[in-house]
Amino acid sequence: MRILGINALYHDPSAALVVDGRTVAAAEEERFSRRKHGKRPVPFSAWELPELAAAWCLDHGGIAPDELDAVTYSFDPTLRLPPTDLGLFDPFDDLRQDYARRAPSFLATALPGLDPAKVRFVPHHVAHAASAGLAAPFGGNCAALVLDGRGEQHSHLAGQFRDGVLETLYSQQLPHSLGLLYEDATQHLGFLRSSDEYKVMALASYGKPRHLDYLRQLVHVTGDGGFRTTGVDWDSLAKPRSAADPWGAEHADLAASVQAVVEEVLLGLAEWLYEQTHSPNLTLAGGVALNCVANTRIFAETPFTNVWVQPAAGDAGTALGGALFAAQKLGETISSFPGADLGREWSDAELEAALRHAKLPFDRPADIADAVAEELANDGIVAWFQGRSEFGPRALGHRSLLAHPGREANLERLNDVKGREQFRPVAPMVLASRAAELFSRGPIPSPYMLFVHSVAPSWLDRIPAAVHVDQTARIQSVDPSTEPLVARMLEDFERRTGLPVVINTSLNTAGRPMVDSPLDAFECFGSTPVDLLAIGPFAVRRRSLGSLPT
Repeated sequence: MRILGINALYHDPSAALVVDGRTVAAAEEERFSRRKHGKRPVPFSAWELPELAAAWCLDHGGIAPDELDAVTYSFDPTLRLPPTDLGLFDPFDDLRQDYARRAPSFLATALPGLDPAKVRFVPHHVAHAASAGLAAPFGGNCAALVLDGRGEQHSHLAGQFRDGVLETLYSQQLPHSLGLLYEDATQHLGFLRSSDEYKVMALASYGKPRHLDYLRQLVHVTGDGGFRTTGVDWDSLAKPRSAADPWGAEHADLAASVQAVVEEVLLGLAEWLYEQTHSPNLTLAGGVALNCVANTRIFAETPFTNVWVQPAAGDAGTALGGALFAAQKLGETISSFPGADLGREWSDAELEAALRHAKLPFDRPADIADAVAEELANDGIVAWFQGRSEFGPRALGHRSLLAHPGREANLERLNDVKGREQFRPVAPMVLASRAAELFSRGPIPSPYMLFVHSVAPSWLDRIPAAVHVDQTARIQSVDPSTEPLVARMLEDFERRTGLPVVINTSLNTAGRPMVDSPLDAFECFGSTPVDLLAIGPFAVRRRSLGSLPT
């Protein structure tokens, strides 16, 4: 069975291809269009159809549109209730629902040859749940917790997969929504709604949750699998901040308070779900599942033994979830998630041709991993472009900016390179075999940067650039069997420095999507103070750019 999954309604339009139960390709439209989150400067911007991502997925799989057995769309407009019935104000809802209803014809136009009758709607939260529960390494047997801003009429699903079949145990009716609550806080704090929520999580570590008692009265579990988020007066907690204003203690305290109450509700929901299922395995999806601080508390403080989070937990992941759900319904055996490197890649010959076309001076070291380790050991900043691009918001060793973790100033350097706030942390990549020596509390292995870990006291001063203000780090453990090039680079770096860690952040600048193509990499390298671009086996060195033709 050949199934194409599509997400194209709220944000992060994306496409995914599943063939015979196996995930073949997945990508966000932003990596092609270069519009972050698929947004344009108009109110209905996020309704962008992932035409480029879908066409690439099919091309990568060698499948024509008329050869598809099904196309899924991760929203079911027949389940919609008017916003006023849900206690929401959404002036564009009627237009949005009409857009969703017309998805089959839109897709048939975008993918000539596609039979619109093959398009099937998958409920939004079911697609989220399937993206985790069917992809996780648990053989289709696990509890599933989905939390985001909103779906058709809900904001949360709690369920259980048994042999790949989902049983929904609870759905939280809107307007109560942890995702919308966090979005409200994000906007009040001067960040971009439905985009910058991770900034609130980072800022929370600088504050104290002094508004927690107030928020607990309004935001709490109900004991039956649901929760309430009612009537927060944000102005009473902190003055609204504009994007141009500096942040202060009152903003950090508000962020800390919101983060704390969301963590408490998530713990309560997870504990209720365990009592219903007694499964040792929990999967998480939905935008709220990108909150790695909360994920760690769920892992550390609930009875679940194993917690697996979908790396593309936000709406992008519903393209994959919808396709997996349909594949399971059609009788396919679903293969577990193969890794987040599901996007585009270029051959060595194609990369060399692109370098020559751009007239960039380059060399081909005997071992690019060793050359990068040497540059990092000498305190250079490296743009790392290797293999297939990542699906989801985390740079996992394919489109990354790398630096030495032992220089405290490198956190500020990387944030300056990206043009982003200095309270933002960067993430350590660490050899999986060494991770438990340096990091604790969160799960190990942790290959997708979706949990935070406490840094061992003996390592705090050795890797200061990798340590957040609360002495935690969001790690990526690197297994040589799945990431041999990154592992070799880390081994070569440790041989030079004694440190089995390199700090990593996504290869992009603020407000731009993650680099995806060689051209994107050249533009990013040319506009930032990066010392070396490692693109495939080739190295472009900043000191060589003086020889560029004018």
